Amino acid sequence: MPLSYRFHISANGVGNFFGSGFPFHSPQTRINRALFLDQIPSPDWGQRIVLDPKANQPQKGFEISGEEPSGWFRFAMPSVADLLFIAILFSLSCGPFGVKLLNDAGIGWHIRNGEQILETHAITRTDLFSSTMGGHTWYAWEWLYDVIIAAIHHWIGLNGVVLFTAVVIAATFSVTLRVGLKRGAALPIMMVLLALSIGAASIHFLARPHVLSWLFTVIWFHLVDSDANASSPRAFHRLFWYPLLMLCWANLHGGFLLGFVLPGLYLAGELINLLTGPREQDRRLILDKLNHLGAVICLSFLASLINPYGYRLYSHIYEYLTNRFLMDHIDEFLSPNFHGGAQQCFAAILLITLVVLATAREKVTPARLLVVVFAAYSGIYSSRDLPVSSILLTLVIAPILTATIASAAHNQKIAARLRKLFSSISSFSNRMDLMESSLRGHLWTVLALILGVSICIHGGKIGNQQWMNSRFSPKRFPVEATNIILSRRIHDPIFCPDYWGGYLIYRLYPQSKVVIDDRHDLYGEKFLKEYLQIIHVGPDWSDVLDRKRVNWVLAPSQSSLANILKVSPEWKMDYEDATARLFERVFERAQK
Repeated sequence: MPLSYRFHISANGVGNFFGSGFPFHSPQTRINRALFLDQIPSPDWGQRIVLDPKANQPQKGFEISGEEPSGWFRFAMPSVADLLFIAILFSLSCGPFGVKLLNDAGIGWHIRNGEQILETHAITRTDLFSSTMGGHTWYAWEWLYDVIIAAIHHWIGLNGVVLFTAVVIAATFSVTLRVGLKRGAALPIMMVLLALSIGAASIHFLARPHVLSWLFTVIWFHLVDSDANASSPRAFHRLFWYPLLMLCWANLHGGFLLGFVLPGLYLAGELINLLTGPREQDRRLILDKLNHLGAVICLSFLASLINPYGYRLYSHIYEYLTNRFLMDHIDEFLSPNFHGGAQQCFAAILLITLVVLATAREKVTPARLLVVVFAAYSGIYSSRDLPVSSILLTLVIAPILTATIASAAHNQKIAARLRKLFSSISSFSNRMDLMESSLRGHLWTVLALILGVSICIHGGKIGNQQWMNSRFSPKRFPVEATNIILSRRIHDPIFCPDYWGGYLIYRLYPQSKVVIDDRHDLYGEKFLKEYLQIIHVGPDWSDVLDRKRVNWVLAPSQSSLANILKVSPEWKMDYEDATARLFERVFERAQK
């Protein structure tokens, strides 16, 4: 059966085949231009022929392009990946998302911890920010992110924090697009799936270190998948990329554990291939891949031990992630509610994945099937995994869907109109892919970064126009109440909801400390049970406040805690607005 390829004749008279009919890799075969000149005297840009592998004759269906675009054109013209990067960058930093990225108060203690490390030149090992856990061991495993974000904050403030986060998110999806195209996916298909992935990930568009794990996951997947599906043993020097990346990843975010899951899945896939009785030649290649993947895991593990806490970091993370109470009461670890828009985008990706796998003409490797199963389960199990799961599913199924559409264009069992539609889609995709692959200058990406930094340096302004104004939203955080605390120079610890703790640390440290914040692994199950007892006004909630020696409470205005404190004789309300109420204990009544 004739295969569908994209063929490009370069200026030096040598052509390249790019196989659009192959689901995962685009094999490139260099041939002499003379082969086609006998058949086609003057090939034009966009002329289509098909090569029958048996007859070795060009026939209808192949795509030939003329001369490559000139160097200045490739350098100056932005690619789709560049445009995607720029669009995400400025929509997240200059638009309403500039405030949304600061909707998680945890960035507050990340900044203050980074400042502490830069000031003392020592990594934090005990808690500094709470009155209840002060002096207790604290595993600040994201210390490297804290240092980076604190340095950026010191230089250009919260605008810089938001810009850095927007750059990482934009880079993640831009690199995802590039990786997908390199693996054989068509550009229009990648853009549709990426749009859904961006929608699914938007639930966690927050200035936190987890966004760095998204970028590392894309790079890591590309390295592992390329090595595991190579037709020959990989060069030994490629192994050194893994420990170098893991050394950074393990000190930036706890998501580095995914760096062991992915090669583990591919190793399991190769074991399945080995047990299914391959040919002797294939058997040797599989054994080489098993050795390579085993070396990846071992070297990455050794690199991950180069952190401030050594092997103890693993035991701490294990205790944290296996604590059922914490996993069942921390919102981001709960299963997603599919009534939300982001969750529905993920559901759409899941449905597309099922359809693509059911209709795939080419056999999907066991390793990639395992990746699909893992990504689907992770996204359904925990809402915090939606971004990574969506990205992994996109990278796996986009090339399969591309190959399925290309194959359907020549499938005689399909109605002629559908074949014509699929042929048009495939032809359009080939032209777009060819143009995208020729644009490699990234000039506009660099200019966008320079412009973003310049805006931050000038206080978020271009001339007299305010473009960036990153701040914590007064509708979400107790901004005015915190101003009252600062003006009154209150030094006592303040009890507040855990999701406000990071904000108070950012605004009040070192003047005041918090009773609790969102570092749940530090406080532990017992403490958090008492915290929930107070927040939900459970039995003996007042006694818990007494034991914690809490004299100030900052509660959401419409919360049960605020309502009961307002009528309690032991407390008086010092301040109230639409977001928060500030209460002070009346000592005379407490002593009586």
